[in-house]
Amino acid sequence: MNDEVSREETPGNENGSSNGGNGGGENNGSGNGALTPKRRRHLKWIIGVLLVAVLTVEIVLVWPELRDSVKRLDDLHWGWVAAAICASMAEMSTFARVQRALLSAAGVKVSQRQSLSVALAANSMSVTLPGGPVVGTTFTYRQMRNWGATPVVATWQLVMAGLLQAAGLAVLGLVGALLVGATNNPFSLIFSLGALLALVVLVQYAAGNPGSFESIGLIALRNVNRIRKKPQNAGARAWRKIVAQLSAVQLDRPHTARAFGWSLSNWVCDGACLAFAAYAVGGAPSLAGIAVAYAAGTATSRAIPLLPAGLGVMDAVLVPALTASGMTGAQALSAVVVYRLISFVLVAVVGWIVFALRYRGAPEEDDEAGPDLRIWDDG
Repeated sequence: MNDEVSREETPGNENGSSNGGNGGGENNGSGNGALTPKRRRHLKWIIGVLLVAVLTVEIVLVWPELRDSVKRLDDLHWGWVAAAICASMAEMSTFARVQRALLSAAGVKVSQRQSLSVALAANSMSVTLPGGPVVGTTFTYRQMRNWGATPVVATWQLVMAGLLQAAGLAVLGLVGALLVGATNNPFSLIFSLGALLALVVLVQYAAGNPGSFESIGLIALRNVNRIRKKPQNAGARAWRKIVAQLSAVQLDRPHTARAFGWSLSNWVCDGACLAFAAYAVGGAPSLAGIAVAYAAGTATSRAIPLLPAGLGVMDAVLVPALTASGMTGAQALSAVVVYRLISFVLVAVVGWIVFALRYRGAPEEDDEAGPDLRIWDDG
């Protein structure tokens, strides 16, 4: 879901039919200062390199303390390590329940065991194989087709799961900001609750009124294009693809609430894994600091997907954020190491074991094409 901009956009093809003789002038004006896909990729790499450099400096500065901490494994509080492992497993379980809730809305019934097995195996593919996100997504798509989902429903589920994850992460960051500022500024409580309510209303409205949602989005898009001096219909086709996926299956309120609740729980469990890892190394960060650090680190890793699971990028954000939440530099780095060993290495190993036991040697339909998730490709 993070490789949405993978090709050169060709807005001229769309402009030629919509803007007539003015299309060429619009393109020339937008080409001078516009952030093209190529420039965006370069910008992502530049930011990613800077973040990795920051992490490297942090490791060099705290390495003597970290080395002593790693040598003294007895210093780890193994009860908290066990809690972190449970939280990480619960994270995968909640993600599987999101998948089940969305498929249930389309009339596809799947057991928790089936959904969890696919979630674990697909995650391992995503974080360990070259081109892992594509391989994992295709694997999930094919399994859903085997469960009886139509191509439209299977693709819709993948898109909606990604949108719900983004919404859940936003809520988690919002709650963290609320906890940080509510004690000093009562207006932050009002603002945060209002933003949360607006988000819930928006998701529900989008699910129940896809036509109106498309019209509102197109109007907003035209205004944004006017400000950016872009062609009037730039991005319109991509927006229609998104709405088409949203309207493929009508989510009623119970299914929407269930899917969003499990999606939010998914982030909470992963954030809890990070918190327990911090406690395991003797740190005592505030819950607000953990929430803000986790949301910021995850959002950054998704915006700059250089390495699997946000390695390097997410860590470069987590370490200083945890330090700001009340931990020492050595504790913060040690906590991130423990967190990564559990949420990345251990979960990936479990996923490959599940794949070997359940899916290795299973017949595959080679003629089954993967899902078309290039919803941002406006060409």
